[in-house]
Amino acid sequence: MPGDGARGAGEAMGNLSEIMGQAARSFHERHGDVDATLHAITSTAVGAIPGAEEATITYVTGRRKVEPRAATSDLPRTVDEIQSRLQEGPCLDSMWEEKTVRIDDMRNEPRWPRYAAEAARVGVLSSVSFQLFVEGDNLGALNVYARRPHAFGEESEDVGLVFAAHAAVALSGAQNEDHLRRAVSSRDLIGQAKGILMERYKLTADQAFGVLTRISQASNRKIVDIAEELTPSGSLPSTRPDQ
Repeated sequence: MPGDGARGAGEAMGNLSEIMGQAARSFHERHGDVDATLHAITSTAVGAIPGAEEATITYVTGRRKVEPRAATSDLPRTVDEIQSRLQEGPCLDSMWEEKTVRIDDMRNEPRWPRYAAEAARVGVLSSVSFQLFVEGDNLGALNVYARRPHAFGEESEDVGLVFAAHAAVALSGAQNEDHLRRAVSSRDLIGQAKGILMERYKLTADQAFGVLTRISQASNRKIVDIAEELTPSGSLPSTRPDQ
């Protein structure tokens, strides 16, 4: 007969598998909707990661700009904004090199004393951050928070790491699908603009695209923006085509 420890570990793994299955279905339902996927990640994280009461996803661009996304309430959003304002905290430091960063008690946190003091002041006393991705100078992290100290332990970290791995895959898929959809939409819009120019000014497809390119360069605007302006009005933004 297996011992109590083995049974406990087995039950924990079974619960984790069930949670991950539910999370995967939730992520999949969002398809290419990035914002919906982000919200699904944070809302599911609160129920999946032991000790978690609130969650947010933090985007850090250029290693300095902190953008809170899909916060479960104003509280985690405020904590992210503190990190951004002070330019101090786990997502601006340790998350670049570490997969997991845990703060057991904000009132006694020596690594980021100003950040921790302000987080404690607004009501957050412990947290765990999980790295979702690092792309050059850009970072994505999942943060879970609790209003009491020492809310997170090894089990929280273990479950959170598995959860973050699933979330990173779902987020990457949603972003890729969103980029593809935007690319197809842009291509269709540019095609419509070319068709208008070809019919109105008797141009070839290459000549029409050349017109859009020249206007884009002259006005320092994207071709798709020129096409978006031209398509409903039928008028060129600034110049007539040079045949």
